[in-house]
Amino acid sequence: MIKAFASILILFYSVAVAGCRNDSDSKTIAENKTYAGIQGDENKAPDFTLKNVAGENVRLSDFKGKVVIVDFWATWCGPCRKGIPDLISLQNEYKNKIAVIGISVDQENTKRGVPDFVKQMGINYPILYFNEKVVNDFGGISAIPTTFIIDQKGNIIKKMIGLYPRSEYENQLKTLIKKS
Repeated sequence: MIKAFASILILFYSVAVAGCRNDSDSKTIAENKTYAGIQGDENKAPDFTLKNVAGENVRLSDFKGKVVIVDFWATWCGPCRKGIPDLISLQNEYKNKIAVIGISVDQENTKRGVPDFVKQMGINYPILYFNEKVVNDFGGISAIPTTFIIDQKGNIIKKMIGLYPRSEYENQLKTLIKKS
């Protein structure tokens, strides 16, 4: 319990110190083969089961066969809020070929506002609540938004830290969708 609390505290502190950075740090797997914490095949995205805002379990493996965008974000993060409309539009445009999953890193004091935030923003993709394990399995989150693009076979193709334009996501999606 103390270890879990310490890890959550470290996550919160690192996000607070790093801020929800608006600069960009993007790495493809070819550029950075070491995602600490990702188990097994080094490119494989770790499967997870998390609760959504309705209290239902959602697993990454539920979206097998689709390109998946996993976005770690929070309601209080300005760049996260600014990027959400792009994720909504991508989900609308590519709905049969991709799945966007938002993982809220909101803490207890802001977590209760997530369902209302989802409604206000018109978010059309699953919003899940993080836990220590999923953060660790994805190699840690040093700033938000942090987004992972996962191909149809479950491999992490790209990790993006910071706010990115819609076109960056779309370029990745088009490349991956063509390959299928």
